Amino acid sequence: MRVKALRTAKAREAKLLHGAPAQYQALDEAIRTAQCVRNKCLHYWMDNQSVGKKELYALCKHLAQEFEFAAKLNSTARQASAERAWAAISNFYRRCRDGEKKKGYPQ
Repeated sequence: MRVKALRTAKAREAKLLHGAPAQYQALDEAIRTAQCVRNKCLHYWMDNQSVGKKELYALCKHLAQEFEFAAKLNSTARQASAERAWAAISNFYRRCRDGEKKKGYPQ
C-alpha cells in the first residue's frame, strides 16, 4: 500500500506497507510539518532582503526551538525542506535573469 498526501496540487509520497493507523497519522503529520517549514522559509525570504541558504538553515533551527511540532521532525528533514525552498527561490531568480515570460514566483 502506498500513502499519498496531496497538498495544494503537489504530491509527497512515502511507502508504508501494512502500517498501523498511528503510523499513517505520524507520516501525514511529518509531511505537513515539512511543508510548514518550507512555507515559513519562503515567507521569511519574501519579508527580508538578501536572504541566503545559510539564513534559511538558521531559521529551521529557530523553528525547532519555537514550535514543538517542528522539533519532532528530524533536523535533516527540516533542512531538506529549507533546501527545497531555496531551490524554488534560486529557480525564480534564474528565470528572471534569463528573461523568461513565466517566472513562477515561489509559493
